This record gives sequence, structure tokens and C-alpha cells, in this order.
Amino acid sequence: MRPINVAVVGTGFIGPAHIEALRRLPNIRVAALCEATAELAREKADALGIERAYVFEELLKQEDIEAIHICTPNFLHYSQSKAALLAGKHVICEKPLATKIEEAEELVKLAKEKGLVNAVHFNLRYYPLVRQMKTMREKGDLGDIYAVMGSYLQDWLYFQHDYNWRLEPDKSGESRAIADIGSHLLDIIEYVTGLRITEVMADFSTVHKTRLKPLKRIETYSQTALSAADYEEVPINTEDHANVLLRFDNGNKGVVTVSQVSAGRKNRLNVEISGSKANLEWNSERPNEIWLGKREGANQVLLKDPSLVYRESAQLISFPGGHNEGFPDTSKQMFKEVYAAIEAGKQPEHPSYPDFAAGLRELLICERIIESHKKQAWVKI
Repeated sequence: MRPINVAVVGTGFIGPAHIEALRRLPNIRVAALCEATAELAREKADALGIERAYVFEELLKQEDIEAIHICTPNFLHYSQSKAALLAGKHVICEKPLATKIEEAEELVKLAKEKGLVNAVHFNLRYYPLVRQMKTMREKGDLGDIYAVMGSYLQDWLYFQHDYNWRLEPDKSGESRAIADIGSHLLDIIEYVTGLRITEVMADFSTVHKTRLKPLKRIETYSQTALSAADYEEVPINTEDHANVLLRFDNGNKGVVTVSQVSAGRKNRLNVEISGSKANLEWNSERPNEIWLGKREGANQVLLKDPSLVYRESAQLISFPGGHNEGFPDTSKQMFKEVYAAIEAGKQPEHPSYPDFAAGLRELLICERIIESHKKQAWVKI
């Protein structure tokens, strides 16, 4: 393996998560960090033990940087990914790939023209037992899929004074809960089942019609306490909660619920797939087990163990059974596949990891869900 120099742009919650995962790969060197100002970049680089710090325009001039991770707010993803591709850099972008379908389509086309490796960080595919469910479906263990039920529940925006840039449409886009966490859930549903969502019917709720916006900078998921004088009340136009009915290309149906105001649910993605041979259920707060349901026979719980799962799933397992692996491991496993392509110097024709086309697909589904909510009607994908 040859050494590869990498830069990470953005230092909110997810940027340091990328850095930690990249440092666990033996040939990857996080050589530079990028922020909005030179002063902030230097401060964050020092805190994270990274030698070089830049603003974005300067970063693009660094010839030794081969790949760039875009971990900034949503509205910057398109412009920064495009600039990085034009500078000849491989790009790993946080979801969503863009805030407009036309922008995502342009990025898919540009990445292909440039022949550069491109990926969107749908890392939740990389829990070993998510791969196990996909493989079980491929090998016929589920039979025909009858129905899919899913939810993604969080409570980090439960209180009126909870605030983040994702609440602001000019930074995050028209949708919040669906575009932010719902996109992960919808991606996993299509990835695991092999089905395509063909129509959606959506209904959104904004629980807090106004929120208290802090006048001081606070980090995502932080519990920083501020006084009343440190807030201003602002209107909220994005959804806290969403329910979506789904129709699939096999003629069967599904339903998903997404919420960022469900007390006690810290980060719970749950998916249940009903098939003609068996039922599967998995949730991200207990990621090292799958529940398997049977009509004629005992139900089972499959634990994450490389000796018990299919080979395709075992490839994502780094430790023996009983040694739990979780959220930080998903990015490491995804980046292993992405950087194998970067080391080879080109994007595979059919990459094993989610590429820009996968990012475009999820953006399209989310846009149709928004349209459905506005029309209060079924909308075709």
C-alpha cells in the first residue's frame, strides 16, 4: 500500500468522525484541515493534531493532497465538491450530495468525465449486520419481500432551545429530518431489499413552530447552557417529524417514520423486512444483533460474529464475536473500500461503496417526498 495524503473540510460533528476513521487506515495520512477562516482552521488543526491548516481556496492548490472529504453544511457540498473535482482531487462528500437535483446531476457527470473516485458518506450501510441482511436477501433467505417498515428517531432537537444550522433552509435545504437522517434510512431500505421506491406519500409535522436561536457559536450535539439573553426567537419552516408511505417496484408497500423530537431515542434507525420465508429486524442502537422471525419454528437472534455470518458480512468485521463494533467502525470500513479505489487510481465501474449516483438517487427520493407533502398526494419517483 502506498501512502495517501488526505484533507478534511469542516470541523463540526462529522468532520472529526471522518478524521478518526481515516487515522485507523494504515496508509492514509490526514495531512491538512480546512475551515472558513485561517484562524479557525489553525485552531482546529492544533486541537486535532493535524500539521497543515488552510482556507478552501488554498487547500485546492496543494498538489500532494489526493483526496478531499467535504464535511461542511449542506449548501456548500455542491460548490466545494465541484471545485475539488476540477482541481483533480478525489472527493468523499457528506450527504446530501447537493441541495438541488440539477447540482447533483452535474457532479455525477463531472466526476465521470474526470475519472475521479467519488463517494457519498452513507456509512450506515457498513454495519456488518446491515451487509448481512443484504446478503441474506440476495441468497434467498427472506424469499419474496412482502413489506418494509422503518424508522429513524432522535431527540437532539426535542426542546425549543435546541438549535443547529440544519434548522435553516438556506443552509440545509427545504427538508431537515427526511434529508438529514431519513436519507440514511431510505438508502438502507433500497440497499438491503434490492427494491426501488417508485411512489411516495408524505406528511410532515413541525412541532416547534419557533425556536430559540443562540447568539453564540455552539457545536452540534453539545449540551452548552446559555442564558435567556443569549437567544433570539426565530420561525421554523422545516419538519421535526415525518411519516412516509412507500410503494416499491415489486408491487408491495412500506412505511417509514422519521423524527428528531422523540425523547430518549438518541440515534435509533430501525428497519424491519417481512419476507415469504422469514422476517428480519435490526436497529442501530443495538447494531451487533439481528432478530430473525419465523412462522413455523423458533425465532432467533443472530449476533455479530465472523464465524456465524456470511463471508460478505465478515469482510466488515475487525474483531471476534462478543467484541462489539459500532458507529465509528462504519466509516472506517467504508473508507477502506473507497481508498482501495483511490490507490488503484480510478472509480470502479460498479463500486461497492455509495458513489455520487447513490447521492443523486437519495436526493431525488427526498425531493419527491417534499413534493408529496406539499401536494398531500402520491408522487412518482
